Amino acid sequence: MTNAIEATRKVGRPKERTDARHKLLTHARDLFVVMPYDKVSTRLIAQKAGVNIAMIRYYFGNKEGLFETMVRETLQPMKSKMESLMKNGDYGNLTDFMRTYYFEMNKVPQFPRLISQVMHMPPSATQRRLFEKVFADIGRPDQDFMFNKMSELGLLREGLSPRMCKISLISLMVFPFVAPPGLLSLHGIEVNEEFLNELLEHNIALLKRGLLRDPS
Repeated sequence: MTNAIEATRKVGRPKERTDARHKLLTHARDLFVVMPYDKVSTRLIAQKAGVNIAMIRYYFGNKEGLFETMVRETLQPMKSKMESLMKNGDYGNLTDFMRTYYFEMNKVPQFPRLISQVMHMPPSATQRRLFEKVFADIGRPDQDFMFNKMSELGLLREGLSPRMCKISLISLMVFPFVAPPGLLSLHGIEVNEEFLNELLEHNIALLKRGLLRDPS
């Protein structure tokens, strides 16, 4: 009987640990998007997650490691989509990339605002240093390559700069999440799932008619 109980416990441990890791990342993100980095302690994160604080050291090493992993995993769906498009040679399919971004950020609408706030900090700030590390690994290289490839293949409208096209895409994706709520309210806009779906289709139409060359 004892052996059976021990076996059951051993089987359950991996899932429990995976759940603990997920809870720590989720609650860390919830705290970092509403509180200054210095005010978010590992003890507070563990308390909110209902997890032993030792699990932070086990999975992430320290608060910096937890913050970096949170950023990296929040952005990973966009990285995976970009890699998939490039692997399949589907360089002109910006619409799928935008759909993925809107879908993922709709789950964590305050995350783009966190990025904006952090990137306004001095370069020496811990958060900015960690964000830039993640972006250097998973962000800019793929985007630069994709837009340069689109230009080489004649997928962009004639005369358009790949660099400026990338900025336009980023602007279309990020603005609704970082715009001041008061400004949006003046225009009768509430950022919710219905609005984002409508804006997504509108922006896709703009991409097809403004940036991308007509296939015909």
